[in-house]
Parts: sequence; structure tokens; C-alpha cells
Amino acid sequence: MALNPARAAALEAFLGTPLVWGAREGARFQNAADGRWYWNCHCNGGVHNLGHRNPRVLAALREALETVDLGNHYLEAPLRSALGERLAATTGGRLSGVVFSPSGGEATDVALKFARAHTGRAGIVSARGGYHGHTGLAMATGEPRWRERFHHELPGFAQVPFGDPAALDGAIGEDTAALILETIPATLGMPLPPPGYHAEAARLCRERGALLILDEVQTGLGRCGTFWAHEADGVEPDLVTTGKGLSGGLYPIAATLMRPEVHALYEEDPFIHISTFGGAEPGCAAALAVLDVVQEPGFLARVEALGARIEAALGGVDCEVRRRGLFLGLKFPGEGDGVTAARRLFDHGIFAVFAANDPSVTQFLPPLVISEDEADAITAAALAALA
Repeated sequence: MALNPARAAALEAFLGTPLVWGAREGARFQNAADGRWYWNCHCNGGVHNLGHRNPRVLAALREALETVDLGNHYLEAPLRSALGERLAATTGGRLSGVVFSPSGGEATDVALKFARAHTGRAGIVSARGGYHGHTGLAMATGEPRWRERFHHELPGFAQVPFGDPAALDGAIGEDTAALILETIPATLGMPLPPPGYHAEAARLCRERGALLILDEVQTGLGRCGTFWAHEADGVEPDLVTTGKGLSGGLYPIAATLMRPEVHALYEEDPFIHISTFGGAEPGCAAALAVLDVVQEPGFLARVEALGARIEAALGGVDCEVRRRGLFLGLKFPGEGDGVTAARRLFDHGIFAVFAANDPSVTQFLPPLVISEDEADAITAAALAALA
């Protein structure tokens, strides 16, 4: 039974065949409708950063399920504490407050709630064309199309063009609690931030008493060749959200990292924010295994090298390759060419999607664990599709 038959029908019409998840392994999955295998260059926005059913993450989850269950969100738990410490350490301990959620949208809600509480302000500034989730406050930061049908118009939310420091200067004021940005906005077509853009955003926030929230749900955890994408921009945000890949593709988990003085809201009221499934212990075990893989010596350098290898191989395609690590957007000349390219890639055995808020761009996100031979096979198929 299709739980969303209209969506299934739309995808079938676009792809020319029904597409149903079947067997999956490593960088590939099988269409249960016809038995054909596809390279996964969508990765569900980074959920499958480490490939499908990564053996190390799977083993960690299985081991955890022998001894733990969801636990109780009111109580401390060793796996949850260990994951919080590991995540805080990725920022050098600067963002030592960690709050867990089941999804990236809820992690955004946490970030906005804590920013408002810390500053005593209500105003939120975000970038047009960005995407931070479909939940309450997160949805208010996104495009009108995601919220108008739900009559979800909240006061205090404003949007500016991404990459425009002057627009930030005009939008961040005395009522602004936070500026929230994707480090590189995927749904907008992966435009790389202009040099110094995030640093200027951080300066304006500090100058005016607002907080800078960076959404690393898609760009973090090694996807861009550094653990956090914002490391390459030399910026220190006040809060960071992560999710998708943190799950290892096996157990939903997300997190919001924040400066200790923001996290101190819990000292005023330890029950001010709770989440029944936030930081579920099996998910923490999977996430710890994800960190083990990503933090292995040489892993991040290899991500960057593979990204450069793919970019070089795609040099003959008539498109602009927007890349950082293995986070690639292929921007084509025509307004809808990213849609056409996604269909052609599918016909040649590659599953990729176009950017919803810029259909001239095809998102291209192979798993971070592909071999050089797999990278070459993927690019060969892409060249055949896009020549």
C-alpha cells in the first residue's frame, strides 16, 4: 500500500517506472519494482553518508540492542552522555551544551527556542530558499509554500537573500534573537558562501546581541571534507544543528550544540524542554559508531580527494560544479535543466534529485565511503547521462 499514493504516482510519472526500496548495500540500492540497481547519489540528504547498512554502525546498534532500549528521557544514560561529550569535543568544547532530538527539524526548533530564551528576543532571520525542517518554528524559517496551506504564519520571522552581507546588516536588529543559516544551503542549489560571508554574519550577530545558528544537518559530519562545514569558513557559531547522517542510516537521532551560557537555560528550569525520543540509547550507539568512522585518521582528507576526483571527471559536462568535499551541486544553464539531468541520471543507474528551490541544480551526494573504483563508475555513468 502506498501511504502517499499521489507522491508515488508523481515519482513514477517523472522517472518512467515505479520506484520502491528493495535490497540495499554500500553505495547502491535495488528497485524492488523491477530489480534494477542504482548508485545512491541522493543519500536522503546525507542520512546514508556511510552507505547503506554500514557494517560498523550496524554492529554497534546490534550490540546496543542486546542491553538497552529507548530508556527514559528524564534520566542520565551512559551512551547518551558519551555521545554528548564526543559531539562537544568536535567543537573543541566551545559548544559544550548538547540537546538531542529525533529529527533535524526538531533540532532546529530547539535551537530557535533556546536562542529566544537566552536573548529575551523573538526575532528570527533566515535565508530565502533555505530549508530547516517541516516542524513548527523550523517551518516558519522556510519558504512560504511549505507553510501557507497550514496557515502557519508566525510573527517575528524575516528572510534575506543568501550570501548578501548588506541584507544581513539591514535585517539583524535590536529585536533579533538569532540568525539561522545553512552553511551551504542544499535546497537552494548548493551556492557556496562568498568569502567572509559567515564571518560577517557572526560579527553582526555579536555586535547586536543576536546568536548565530548554523544548520549542519546536511553539510556536517564530514560531508564537506571537514568535520563541520563551517570550519572552512573560519567562523564560530553560537549553536549548530546536526542530524541525518548522525543516524548512520539506521536509527533516527539529531542534536543541537550550543554555547554553555545558552544551555544554562536548563539550570533555571531543568524541565523547560523535554523530548521523549530525543537521545534514545540505541540511536546514541549508532551515532557513536558514525563518529568513530568519520574521525578515523585520513577519512576527511579522503572525502576531499574523492570530491576533487569526481569534479575533475565531470569537467566535460556543460554545468557549474559547486563543490566542497563530496557535497556537490551541478548547476546547468537552463532553469529546469537540473530536473532533466536528474531524470537522465536515473536512466543511467544513478539516483539523484534536483534542488527544490533552484531546479537548474541537481544535487549530487554519493556516500562518503565509496572506493575510487566506485567513484569512477559513478562518474562514468554520469558522463554517459549528461554528455
